[in-house]
Amino acid sequence: MQLRTATSAQTDPVARGRELGEAFAPQFAHTAALYLDHFAELGIPRDRARGIAERSRSALAGWAPEIAAEADAIAEAAGVERWRIAAVGARTEILAAAPPGTEGECSTAVRVGHGPAETMQTWDWHDFLVPEGLLLAHTSSSGLRVKMFTEFGTPGKIGVNSAGLGLHFNILSHASDSDAGGVPVHAVARRILDEARSIADAHRIAASAAVSASTVLTVFQDSAAGSRAASLELSPVGLGVVEPAADGWLFHTNHFLDPELALGDTMPADSTTLERLAHLDAVREDLGGPAPADRARAACGGLGADAAICLTPDLALPRVDQWTTLLTVSVDTAGFGLEVFPGRPDQAAAAGLTRF
Repeated sequence: MQLRTATSAQTDPVARGRELGEAFAPQFAHTAALYLDHFAELGIPRDRARGIAERSRSALAGWAPEIAAEADAIAEAAGVERWRIAAVGARTEILAAAPPGTEGECSTAVRVGHGPAETMQTWDWHDFLVPEGLLLAHTSSSGLRVKMFTEFGTPGKIGVNSAGLGLHFNILSHASDSDAGGVPVHAVARRILDEARSIADAHRIAASAAVSASTVLTVFQDSAAGSRAASLELSPVGLGVVEPAADGWLFHTNHFLDPELALGDTMPADSTTLERLAHLDAVREDLGGPAPADRARAACGGLGADAAICLTPDLALPRVDQWTTLLTVSVDTAGFGLEVFPGRPDQAAAAGLTRF
């Protein structure tokens, strides 16, 4: 995955959308085409994908009109039909119409306590869907500065804002997920980054979204009294909150940890989500530290590329079952930045992460 960077001084969402659509028109168009082909591979016909995208776009316009307006402006400036950009923005909602895959997405580790939050996440997905990713810095209409990583067409994913609030993102799967086309979970992440000045704000925003697909947003914040964190597990039937352990560590992969929501978890038994969570727990004593490269190395637990959290695609499998770790990222809430590497933690430890 090639990382593109952009900084927008536009606080008006329409102006910012036009700016992004003009600057990255080929990327937005290509990503939309790749996702529509992928949905078809999974047995979701184009008409059905379009219907879900349009319902999600309508839900988004009612819940976060600024985010919807930005997406529409991107589509217009990039010369891409509006529903195609909406389909990428609602890619999790469309994927909810297919059976859960054999794998999940992402492993997250956050430690909070007396000092600044220390974080690391792997973002696992299909490399053929994301040849390029976007690192975007902008100022929201609320006045918060935001830095985030996302895909071309998804409104948000992993990031930090100038209030010292950071966010990691993992997909979940629940029996209540459907093709109803609710508020896109990527838009929930974006609105938290754009507006939230506290974990309580993030909780309020997440709880207000009527979603049709499940996801966990792990939010964390530094303050004079230390750092705090919570994993907000979103599902169509409710919101669960998972707090850090007594030692300050909060781990999340791709299954529900809230006891009630876990009863409806539909992540397949052959997913590595439990294995990856157990791996993070096993390396917790060595995982902390101020340097992101050291955390990435420790996260492998001495196993390097063979660590459970390091995914390499098995080319013998069908393309839809080939998963890879596309990004290793650490969020610096105290310094308002992201440390990123387009690859696995073992590679990031060897090559170093880049500051954004």
